Amino acid sequence: MFGQDRCTGLRCVRWETEPEFTTQVNYALKTPCRLVCGPPVGPGVALGTLRSPTIFELLHDSHERERRGLEKRRMYRTIAPWCTENPILMHARDAKPEAVKLAIDQCSAVGFEMLILSFGSGVDMESEDPAYLAQMKELADYAHAKHVELGGYSLLASRSISPEDDVIDPKTRQPGHAIFGNSPCLGSRWGSEYFRKLGNFLAATGFDVLEHDGSYPGDVCASSTHPGHQGLADSQWTQWRTICDFYADCRARGVYLNVPDWYFLAGSTKSAMGYRETNWSLPRDQQVLHARQNLFDGTFEKTPSMGWMFVPLTEYQGGGAAATIEPLKEHLDAYEAHLANNFGAGAQACYRGPRLYDSDETKELVMRWVAFYKRHRAILDADIVHLRRADGRDWDGWVHVDPTGRERALAMLYNPLEKPIHRTLAIPLHYAGLAARALVEQDEGAPHEVELDAQQRATLEVEIPAHGRTWLVFRAP
Repeated sequence: MFGQDRCTGLRCVRWETEPEFTTQVNYALKTPCRLVCGPPVGPGVALGTLRSPTIFELLHDSHERERRGLEKRRMYRTIAPWCTENPILMHARDAKPEAVKLAIDQCSAVGFEMLILSFGSGVDMESEDPAYLAQMKELADYAHAKHVELGGYSLLASRSISPEDDVIDPKTRQPGHAIFGNSPCLGSRWGSEYFRKLGNFLAATGFDVLEHDGSYPGDVCASSTHPGHQGLADSQWTQWRTICDFYADCRARGVYLNVPDWYFLAGSTKSAMGYRETNWSLPRDQQVLHARQNLFDGTFEKTPSMGWMFVPLTEYQGGGAAATIEPLKEHLDAYEAHLANNFGAGAQACYRGPRLYDSDETKELVMRWVAFYKRHRAILDADIVHLRRADGRDWDGWVHVDPTGRERALAMLYNPLEKPIHRTLAIPLHYAGLAARALVEQDEGAPHEVELDAQQRATLEVEIPAHGRTWLVFRAP
């Protein structure tokens, strides 16, 4: 499957019609009753060289959305355990050595664990210049000494290389009309060289992370001169195998993969939790509310660690000063709201800018939320049960649950209103493995015992401050 999410990607697992099933009710024999697992085109390769895909089948026991989501997330934790890795990361927008060292120093100071040289930063992971590779290795060594992992961004699809190397449209026999308009063919000579160069860069520099944008999206290619495929019939299969084999090699090297496509079973760890670039051109308060909607919706399909969010510390795409958090010390309320959203959901964000703090007060704010996440990391990385979706009209939130953990549940509750609110809330704790009673503490306060009802819900009186949040931690009594 190729695409940012499971539902809208190019479907490699699909139902098709089966005309040989002549006793089906549909008179035209059009019932979608044949399950097909494979690329939409092909494979088209000689059987002696075919390595078929592995198919996992999940049987649901309910039509309830929440329970089905929990089952899917448990499946991914089981068959793709690398997707549970959840480092706290920053996106540096400048790859110049002095700027990178500043970002590394700040990551180390506040407890961030990973720095990615972002898109537009100037990092060139295709370079084979010995001096450049040595410079990047020096930065990686500097980061490692500060207990920070370092990585970089590389764009694959959605760009044009040359008429000889781009995918060829089977109708026009010309480049263009790819899924992203133009795209190189992974089976072209350029494609082979591209993956060799990336592998060489990772080995020479000691980079720990590859953020691979525009990963193979499922393009077909009608070229008969590309060395990596014979023609149209095998072009989709061979390109998919190329990208999967490269990701497997990255994982064998210990390289973390941040890929905005559904490549979790090929070794990728994160994709977009819910992402549209123009979202981050909205005014700051709208960004904060919209982000919680994305977090709420995205965690039905993904574990918190499987999705990345975004925080535009500097202007991104547009929106001007109203959409930008810099200067950070002048917008601490918006900065804290993003930190509370993401850490409260257990989802890491790409904090994109030149720095994480610009004053002692800003630094203390970031450190406080990093400490919150690390203190409750096990439960915040656990599955989410959804309470109320953000709409800007009343409270919203979710509850993390882990029936095997020391902390069985952690409810994050948010208030988008301009005044404090008091609510009586029934927090569902069935999936937390709690029955009859539980110990609960609010905002790191003293614990007290609460009784659960027959549906294993804890009913509590809660106050949430204006434009603020609160959290409840539940343990076994």
